[in-house]
Amino acid sequence: MDQRTDSNQNLAGNGRNTADLEYMPGFGNDFETEALPGALPQGMNSPQKCAYGLYGEQLSGTAFTAPSHQNERTWCYRIRPSVKHTSRFRKIDLPYWKSAPNVCDDVVSLGQYRWDPVPHTDEGLNWLTGMRTMTTAGDVNTQVGMASHIYLITKSMEDEYFYSADSELLVVPQEGVLRFCTELGVIELEPKEIAILPRGLVYRVELVEGPARGFVCENYGQKFELPGRGPIGANCMANRRDFKTPVAHYEDRDAPSTVTVKWCGQFHETKIGHSPLDVVAWHGNYAPCKYDLRNYCPIGSILFDHPDPSIFTVLTAPSGVPGTANIDFVLFRERWMVMEDTFRPPWYHKNIMSELMGNIYGQYDAKPQGFIPGGMSLHNMMLPHGPDNNAFEGASNADLKPEKLDNTMSFMFETRFPQHLTEFAARDAPLQDDYIDCWDSLGKKFDGTPEGTWNK
Repeated sequence: MDQRTDSNQNLAGNGRNTADLEYMPGFGNDFETEALPGALPQGMNSPQKCAYGLYGEQLSGTAFTAPSHQNERTWCYRIRPSVKHTSRFRKIDLPYWKSAPNVCDDVVSLGQYRWDPVPHTDEGLNWLTGMRTMTTAGDVNTQVGMASHIYLITKSMEDEYFYSADSELLVVPQEGVLRFCTELGVIELEPKEIAILPRGLVYRVELVEGPARGFVCENYGQKFELPGRGPIGANCMANRRDFKTPVAHYEDRDAPSTVTVKWCGQFHETKIGHSPLDVVAWHGNYAPCKYDLRNYCPIGSILFDHPDPSIFTVLTAPSGVPGTANIDFVLFRERWMVMEDTFRPPWYHKNIMSELMGNIYGQYDAKPQGFIPGGMSLHNMMLPHGPDNNAFEGASNADLKPEKLDNTMSFMFETRFPQHLTEFAARDAPLQDDYIDCWDSLGKKFDGTPEGTWNK
């Protein structure tokens, strides 16, 4: 599998298209891949001399002593060791990318909020300058919690590279196509797919089709894993084989380059003279991957009532408290509704978890008006929420024949921490000031009789 890029070209410039990219199936697998034959040592990790004059180097995603079933690391065989991919750092400011704690004294985070899509601009924005933080939760310094972002991208990163020492990133595109050229291979990502970029992984983001807009969940805590299925058993929900990890791909290219590092919520850049994407071969289980959300197999009730929305969890990041996640990534996609004598939309509730939702496409059943593709909503911890009046009336009086929810895909970043609005979310993003009014027309139906006012 020769994924080599010529020394004077990058991936965007050599005519490579999506069909040329190769992926390996599985989630959390031990993979091995080489872009040149014989580049990968066999039977050992650190030979005295590596083939092709390469350097052996380990990238660790967990402590060395983590239990074996949780231990994650990848051995890389690269043209230069990564100590050559940084030099002296200087701090830079990316004013719209915030990290927790980020509590703004004059911003009220307590409330139910909803935003229209953040509009595109004519400004030249790349992966770093186009990131807009909406909420933060927890503390990046103690490695708990998360941040949610919107990205707006109109141009590629050119001889620019990035990695986050703070977090892994879950990327959810809504418009446009991006290419993530990483140390360990190339991922092309379109709407209805997601990507996971591990902490410490160096990459460049190229715009394939744009402008691009999407959502990012920045996970400060334990990395995402598949949720336990419990009595559901071995199948359905997200299956491991549907996750795709790229094959080895390297760049042997000398050019003045900039590497930006996010560390403890601050941004630093360093100048080098070459591409840092120079891993010719690698093996291990700490690697980027992507997943097609159309492969998610939802589970639901087939008689009456319906399970909690946690039944739609695609990925979870544990908190250390059993059953209470640092983050859950939950997907609401097309599915059949067949329950008898049941209020089928999500019911009214008040939750210990904070729920940030985004709409990828279509219409969300509990909010058929106003929650449009590219939009977001926030229902913070212990704040009540649920269907608006039109959704309630429609669902309460519907003919309960089997019905398919079609042309819909939305998601939720859910965390056990309160999510604090940023200045951008409160003042610059297109906040729907009248969202709270969607429940105003819910009326009192109680009159002391068993029938209430349902038929009056």
